[in-house]
Amino acid sequence: MWESKINTQQVFELRCRTLVYFGAGAIDKISDISDYLKNHGINKVLIISDETVLKVTGVWDMIEPVFKQKGISYELYTGVVPNPTVDNIDVAVKMGKEHGSQAVIGIGGGSPIDVAKSVAVLLKNTEKTARELYELTFEPDQAVPIIAINTTHGTGTEVDRFAVASIPEKNYKPAIAYDCIYPLFAIDDPMLMVKLPPNQTRYVSVDAVNHITEAATSLATSPYVILTARETVRLVAKYLPQAIDHPEDLTARYYLLYASAIAGICFDNGLLHFTHALEHPLSGIKPELPHGLGLAMLLPAVVKYIYPAVPEILAAIYQPIVPGLKGIAAESEQCAAGVEKWLFSVGIKSKLQDEGYSKQDVDKLTDLVLTTPSLDTLLSVAPIEATKQVIRSIYEDSFKTIM
Repeated sequence: MWESKINTQQVFELRCRTLVYFGAGAIDKISDISDYLKNHGINKVLIISDETVLKVTGVWDMIEPVFKQKGISYELYTGVVPNPTVDNIDVAVKMGKEHGSQAVIGIGGGSPIDVAKSVAVLLKNTEKTARELYELTFEPDQAVPIIAINTTHGTGTEVDRFAVASIPEKNYKPAIAYDCIYPLFAIDDPMLMVKLPPNQTRYVSVDAVNHITEAATSLATSPYVILTARETVRLVAKYLPQAIDHPEDLTARYYLLYASAIAGICFDNGLLHFTHALEHPLSGIKPELPHGLGLAMLLPAVVKYIYPAVPEILAAIYQPIVPGLKGIAAESEQCAAGVEKWLFSVGIKSKLQDEGYSKQDVDKLTDLVLTTPSLDTLLSVAPIEATKQVIRSIYEDSFKTIM
């Protein structure tokens, strides 16, 4: 296979809206990024992360000496939590304002980088709050520069214009999408990911599979989106088991990271619909739920309902995990069961009831899908009409196995 011919130690540039430094050792590019900031008059940065990321990956030990050498002053906010809230964002904004931060660096997975994007907007729109940003009361067109140092292989947030945060008192978990929050630079270094624990390895990789499933089947899809979708599934199917069995296998991490990056570009172009729109209320109600696990629990049911509208596309992109599909509408349950079987094979066996949800939650979850700001936009590009009954049915079917 051609993958064996690639030198994983060679850092190459993946160009989309963001300039991504990709490959083992790409973290060293923080020196070039620091030079760029200094040359553009930026010498104060706010760093967004959490203590676990900094400790486990060792990334802070790699970049702090560079900042000191280059004369870049920094403040470090490490209060990011999984499924971050608008309150987390406002605390970080306050720190950035007091420091006079001129740029924001997010270090971690989706949560720290999404917080960094949000903070960058609010450091430019200083009269606004995070609640106003996520209740969509204004549309920002400016943000201070954002740099994303990615430490997981799933979210794609380092290459896209999306961010997510929760409004706790409303159980809302809206998404924002603005051109001004594309990171200026990103670092995708698989060496930062070899310490990811098995469940996080599973969940972030399944996040990437959900990104391409939705993007490839949305009303905004394109040949480019489907091309990247097919490659994403092929790589995840091949390298996820390898990364689970051999966590420090750099080649496996490299290709899962590449799959994540192209999946991020894929959904930046093709957008998202059902699984993300329905997962956000799940983790809005239970913030401790890992995002990727929520998506995994919903995916088979989503496939079941959308397959008749887009059988040719799903048969093509899922061939590595559900072989033998002919691309006909009658295969919807076969495909859904095949996806579920694949999820089980990589160690994700939970259903909603296993994670503490009950049938009594379905009404609340359905109402949150229909009332949370921004989720209607996602559903508007779904390949079938997102009626209240369809939403309810997806949730109900996600309580039990399809097989």
